Amino acid sequence: MNQHKSGQLYYKAKAIFPGGVNSPVRAFKSVGLSPFYVKAGKGPYVIDEDNNVYIDYVMGWGSVILGHAHAKVTEAVVKTINAGIPPGTCHRLEIELAEKIIRHIPSIEMLRFVNSGTEAVMSAIRLARAATGRDKIIKFEGCYHGHADFLLVKAGSGLATYSIPSSSGVPQEFSRNTLVAHYNNLQSVKELFEEHGEEIACVIVEPIAGNMGVVVPDVNFLRGLRELCDRYGALLIFDEVITGFRVHMGGAQTLYDIKPDITVLGKVIGGGLPVGAYGGSRYLMKHISPEGTVYQAGTLSSSAVAMSAGLAVLSELESSYDLSDLFGRTEYLAKELNSIFRKAGIDAVVVRAGAMFSIFFSCEPPESWEDVEKSNTDMYSAWFRKMLSKGVFLPPSPYEACFLSFAHDEKVIEKTLEVADESTKELVQEQ
Repeated sequence: MNQHKSGQLYYKAKAIFPGGVNSPVRAFKSVGLSPFYVKAGKGPYVIDEDNNVYIDYVMGWGSVILGHAHAKVTEAVVKTINAGIPPGTCHRLEIELAEKIIRHIPSIEMLRFVNSGTEAVMSAIRLARAATGRDKIIKFEGCYHGHADFLLVKAGSGLATYSIPSSSGVPQEFSRNTLVAHYNNLQSVKELFEEHGEEIACVIVEPIAGNMGVVVPDVNFLRGLRELCDRYGALLIFDEVITGFRVHMGGAQTLYDIKPDITVLGKVIGGGLPVGAYGGSRYLMKHISPEGTVYQAGTLSSSAVAMSAGLAVLSELESSYDLSDLFGRTEYLAKELNSIFRKAGIDAVVVRAGAMFSIFFSCEPPESWEDVEKSNTDMYSAWFRKMLSKGVFLPPSPYEACFLSFAHDEKVIEKTLEVADESTKELVQEQ
């Protein structure tokens, strides 16, 4: 597959961007390649500068659920651009999108729009600390909530230890109030609460993990988090940036019937444009300035263009598309991929949740970050390269989720399975 123009662009990019990219995973470093450069997207496909066409399972890292350049979304965005609504002003679109979100997400009575998931998480944790008067937070190893200093941490030895920064430039003091527990391990959380209960402001969790690959929760683990937070007076934050409108119209919280105190959203609600949101009860949200003392602001928050895209997407999901149909397609794809691996004698498993899935080169579906770390990442990289060379674009990291859109029809899925079968057979021959 010729990528001459992409190679030229990457050479230029390396001179002006760190690593040649504006977000680390785009560098393709973990899969032993350099990136291709996209010039267009349509439906389930992206096209690079060398006119190679790929079936896309990255889909804007989950933000594009209807398909690239969807007519209704494009029409709404162009109309709003032409209207010239300036940033930093109030407008009708922000109200209409917020009303739709509130209608579907049961924990949200009021919300605030921001520009990214990272920004939404930062604000949600600031709100939790202000509302409880406490400083410490609990997060889970393998769950990513953006690149705020106090969240860039990893677990130390044992279950109930303070974490250390996992990025240079993060002072130890910034992470000393961040405690790390193990996903799907309620006992690790109990031990932290037993030691620090009166100091813990909140627990933040991906209700379905998507940033270490897709790891499905034990519902009793999530219920246990709700009970512990209630017992100790802490708040429960669900980071539904990925799962919001991806696993249920009401998010994972509706799927599992667990109500968090604060919900964080992003991706789908912006239709592929920069967006984030956090929300909760009226009581909690009234802590936010200008009604309360928790300050958070942004010139580009609730950008009219992003609001119009998100509004178009949610309107289409309400009126013209059935998520259960998309889940069925995803389930079929995952089942057939598992069959391909099994017939080839490859230790690999495909894990699905809603319209997202991940491939782990291991014997069993992982339940935690410790399990994920045991998977064969070299095997994933080799399989990724073969799939890409045949026109299927998967996440260039074994720790990311794959996403389907409504544009991934039967023909696209069957082509994907054909390529996967060929790639897996080649992998076996080379072992």
